[in-house]
Amino acid sequence: MSHYESGNWEAVIGLEVHVQLATVTKLFCGCSAAFGAGPNEHTCPVCTGMPGVLPVLNRKAVDYAIRAALATNCRVNRISRWARKNYFYPDLPKAYQITQFEQPYCEHGSVTIDVDDMQRTIRLTRIHMEEDAGKNIHDPRSDSSFVDLNRACVPLLEIVSEPDARSGAEAAAYMRKIRTIVRYLGISDGNMNEGSMRCDANVSLRKRGVEELGTRTETKNLNSFRAVEKAIIHEIERQAEVLNGGGTIVQETRLWDADRGVTRPMRSKEEAHDYRYFPEPDLLPLEIDEEWIEAIRSELPELPDARRQRFVSEYSLPEYDAAVLTTSKELADYYEAALRVHDNPKALSNWVMGDVMRVANEAAAGSESEADYTELAVSPENLAAMVKLIDDKTISGKIAKQVFPKMVETGEAPGTIVEREGLVQVTDEGAIAEVIDGVLAANQDKVAEYRGGKDKLLGFFVGQVMKASGGKANPQLANKLLKEKLSE
Repeated sequence: MSHYESGNWEAVIGLEVHVQLATVTKLFCGCSAAFGAGPNEHTCPVCTGMPGVLPVLNRKAVDYAIRAALATNCRVNRISRWARKNYFYPDLPKAYQITQFEQPYCEHGSVTIDVDDMQRTIRLTRIHMEEDAGKNIHDPRSDSSFVDLNRACVPLLEIVSEPDARSGAEAAAYMRKIRTIVRYLGISDGNMNEGSMRCDANVSLRKRGVEELGTRTETKNLNSFRAVEKAIIHEIERQAEVLNGGGTIVQETRLWDADRGVTRPMRSKEEAHDYRYFPEPDLLPLEIDEEWIEAIRSELPELPDARRQRFVSEYSLPEYDAAVLTTSKELADYYEAALRVHDNPKALSNWVMGDVMRVANEAAAGSESEADYTELAVSPENLAAMVKLIDDKTISGKIAKQVFPKMVETGEAPGTIVEREGLVQVTDEGAIAEVIDGVLAANQDKVAEYRGGKDKLLGFFVGQVMKASGGKANPQLANKLLKEKLSE
């Protein structure tokens, strides 16, 4: 079910998604924004908040931000303003974060998601740019904590949705869609393990049919799709239990405890920060003119929804196939690269969604990385060549299941493996008839049963012929010859 079913309560969920932009340098300085350096290696006086320094805006970050706005149907504001968000924490060296508050660079977009075979639209309130904070590192072996400022001043987009999601599943689907979009755009790797994408979830309950929103809680820093879904499910159940017991919900910030599978209080509304926003005095308003917007629009790639629709219309693929193949730009690129070599859309789709995805996922298992379709041992060209061998009846589908693992192991072309291993399909009637004669002679009792009316035994004989031929006999021809010989 897409809605939470518990008595008369309906869940209302809004999400704040933080996406790290894949720029080479940081938002307001020239330091590298790359992940993985040693502590405080990518820092300078600007991003460490030294007195007297001035921020300089990274134009490429704005380019990427405009791409995100156009891809999510947002209105790009021609003028937006920077603000200081003030709070004291060790990982914030300036004691304020440069962000956008009252006048963000874009507003009023939307994203379409698919949940339970239904499409839903999640509206976007706004997207704004801001700089990231640093990172606190707590040493479990002592009472010490350390601060790594490599991430300080890295460019972020905060994508704020309207409270349109109604379940943990819808929230997770929305997160996946945002991630797919930013990866298609090439503006972020969306790697949640490295903090490139994270989410805060606002959850409240209200009586069904009532427009007024209930008291909400905010669960912070959810860094996986599973965490988003599980944390929201738990929070809905927790709030429903409180309300059903006659209690009231306390507006508070909560944290997700993945080990225990629960949310727990972080701070109450009364203890929440007063950020004291005020205009950033060191940065001019950001002006984005129509020429800049149109230049970005002309460079936009084909986005996932459009690509999915094209796969259905151009290749006559089922909706399910098209949806799976376009969840990842790299996977869709792999599929189309294979299709350019051999034009059999459905057969290639079956192999890509089956064996290719399995091998890619197995390669990624046990690591923090995800399936990589650009580094597979089986190139799209070799996959296409293998499917062509099946279509040309050079090999059978059963033989292909033997060939594919050898392609994974060696990276060789399928023709090379088939020739070396002697796996060419037997299509000579005389050779197959000879195998059939041997099978029938060894199973006289089954032959008698078949001729006595047990037609279903034909499958047994076909299987025995394929086994005796090492899988090389043409199945259709073997089936035809068996029927002829069994009717003699």
